[in-house]
Amino acid sequence: AILLDSIRELPPYVFVMIGLYAGLRREEILGLKWDCVFLDEKTPYISVRRAWHVEGGEPVVNTLLKTPAAKRDVPIPKCLVACLKEAREKSESEYVISNSKGTVLTEAQFVRVWKYITVRSTAERCYYTYVNGQSIKHRIKPRLGEHQPNNPKLVYTMDFKVTPHMLRHTYITNLIYKGVDPKTVQYLAGHENSKTTMDIYAKVKYNKPEKLSSVVNAAFGLR
Repeated sequence: AILLDSIRELPPYVFVMIGLYAGLRREEILGLKWDCVFLDEKTPYISVRRAWHVEGGEPVVNTLLKTPAAKRDVPIPKCLVACLKEAREKSESEYVISNSKGTVLTEAQFVRVWKYITVRSTAERCYYTYVNGQSIKHRIKPRLGEHQPNNPKLVYTMDFKVTPHMLRHTYITNLIYKGVDPKTVQYLAGHENSKTTMDIYAKVKYNKPEKLSSVVNAAFGLR
């Protein structure tokens, strides 16, 4: 919620919404075209059929997915449907996420888009000044709620780190917390190997001693 409030109406917002509420990989989001987004169906969904790659330094979108299991149809919740409908109305591109020319993002362009998130975090950062030809390194640690000195409109609102993969991991974790069975989680996440799903599932579901105590005691006939 803090992340979404921090970047609402900014360039990475739609990307983050897709990651959080559909669990797509970064390359799947950047390769997503509107012809694979079905918002007007009785059950709205995203069809994962393409992925973004970098070849020879240039972005390429094709049907080469990470694994065969990555090809999947992911039903999407109402909040993401509303977000995508609004984005579709404004879009003049075949891509859901595009640059100002309506074409697919380059790696450098994606880095710039993601910077809208990183500059709002309180993570320690460095900058350099040059005095008499010598480079002097400075470290700063922003405080939550402070305004960026050179940009008063920018507020440090996040005291946590965010990466594209963390959005997907959050999606998977939330499915597990809500009791979705492992095979369904595996399909929705596009995991080829069930071990990948089960490793996450076990870590999330069972790494809670306070909830497992009664199970363990019961197994040994104890109360």
